[in-house]
Amino acid sequence: MAKHLHREIESLKKMILALGARVEENVYKAVRSLEERDQALAGQVIAGDAEVDQEEIDVEEECLKVLALYQPVAGDLRMIVSILKINSDLERVGDLAVNIAERALFLATHDRPNIPLDFTKMVEKTRTMLRMSLDALVNRDAAAAHEVMGADDEVDEVNREMYGLIQETIRKDPDRLESLIHLLSCSRHLERIADHATNIAEDVIYMIEGEIVRHQHEKY
Repeated sequence: MAKHLHREIESLKKMILALGARVEENVYKAVRSLEERDQALAGQVIAGDAEVDQEEIDVEEECLKVLALYQPVAGDLRMIVSILKINSDLERVGDLAVNIAERALFLATHDRPNIPLDFTKMVEKTRTMLRMSLDALVNRDAAAAHEVMGADDEVDEVNREMYGLIQETIRKDPDRLESLIHLLSCSRHLERIADHATNIAEDVIYMIEGEIVRHQHEKY
């Protein structure tokens, strides 16, 4: 039975990685559609959300099936519980990518605000955090998971900088308020994606070490 269980767990790992790769790509496309004012690309992200939702359901159903059939314990149980929680975080990241794409659609039909916002640094950091957290899961790498948790502060700082820039621009150009609010929302959504990557890293640490590290960010 142990052999069959481990085969099922390996299959679950592949499924969660595939979902992670799809979600990460959607985040990248959403930000590209924002920066390049590409309505077609934004539409792809929005249309592709149904596939993300279906994959999330598939992973959950597979996890529940394995729990029912094999009744795993100890490390195997922590692995499956962690995958269930990570699955939910990834689906939420997919929703946030859609939110960015929807704002990109709006902004593409309005004049570009005169503000030196550069989402490149923020999106690269969030994508790296997401990828590292999933790699930490597959490789059982607690050190990498701790590194992801530490990187969250950097994304928070970039978000604060963007908030300050947008706030200042609203004072100077209140006629562009709606567009500027949409840009601020995009920054906030990226910051939330980094939070979800941090959640995944926390679940990886729990899976490996059996320690719950939520609400302990000041240590990292």
